[in-house]
Amino acid sequence: MEKNKHCFYVVECSDGSYYAGYTNHIEKRIQTHNSGKGARYTRARLPVGLKYVENHEDKRTAMQAEYHFKQLTRKQKEEYMQKGERYVAAKKLSAK
Repeated sequence: MEKNKHCFYVVECSDGSYYAGYTNHIEKRIQTHNSGKGARYTRARLPVGLKYVENHEDKRTAMQAEYHFKQLTRKQKEEYMQKGERYVAAKKLSAK
């Protein structure tokens, strides 16, 4: 994935919980999470694996998607990720 793309992403933590965020460089962000320098939430739940990625034209819409996702129940989050075609792409990327 190219740098400077606006992405909403979801990682699955070692305890099975989800963490959603925004980035413009997905590979670097996942490395940051797994090095223990990412969000405080993920630092205590390492390692994390990329579960879902959604590309957006701008930062605003990517962050709106993140906000919307965080309002959902766990079941709704799983349904949201299953419906998205980017779920498969995220699974391939996390296998690297």
